[in-house]
Amino acid sequence: MRVGVYVDGFNLYYSGRRWFGRDVAGWRWLSPKSLAAALVAQRANWSGARVNRVVYCTARIDAAEAPVAYVDQDVYLKALDAEGAVDHIEFGQYVARTKQVPLACQPRKGRPQLVRPPAQMPEVDLPLMVANDANGDRIILATALVREEKGSDVNVATHMLVDVLSREVDAVVVVSNDSDLGLPLKIVRNYVPVGVVNPSTGFLAGALQGKATDGVGRHWWRQLSRSDFTDHQMPDPAGSFTRPPGW
Repeated sequence: MRVGVYVDGFNLYYSGRRWFGRDVAGWRWLSPKSLAAALVAQRANWSGARVNRVVYCTARIDAAEAPVAYVDQDVYLKALDAEGAVDHIEFGQYVARTKQVPLACQPRKGRPQLVRPPAQMPEVDLPLMVANDANGDRIILATALVREEKGSDVNVATHMLVDVLSREVDAVVVVSNDSDLGLPLKIVRNYVPVGVVNPSTGFLAGALQGKATDGVGRHWWRQLSRSDFTDHQMPDPAGSFTRPPGW
């Protein structure tokens, strides 16, 4: 059984940061291929399965905005190639822009709650304004800098669908908790067995859920743990590339 593995790099990275925190070292130098091989080997109902192809979908961050992080990411991507820790890297786009969003607070549990303005909101030298929402209720709009990675979900879905429909793989594993992948995964389950790996600390997105018997069957779901990150680090150095400080 030839297994194609499709990794949403940003989803995986930010999930790791939620597991470990921003300043903890020892998890970022991850080998997707080593992790994938271990996950596949755990599946008793995927007898004879082997990782045939690992596609890593990401985007290059803005060098002008974050020069140190840009260099660290560049070293990591080159190390992945040098170590053979992925078979293909597909790049999307990294976008930084301003956007007006409702000001809200996030309780420890439950849904975000909008911050309502007082009856007379004083003029302040901040990027804030009072507006009415769709229901006519007053809200505070904040102008925020939004950094977004665009395209990885589409790239994951495209590579997965092409490989399945061209019969390049006999099963697939997707490493992401992005609900936008719900429909592609639902379709692919009609053709091959599918493993969905949730890298985050939270619940699996509802759109990614299903039944093990859907379509052709033998599907499975798995959530990563801290040890999944730390147990599958690349050697240091990987080829001629050395793990960045703090990684």
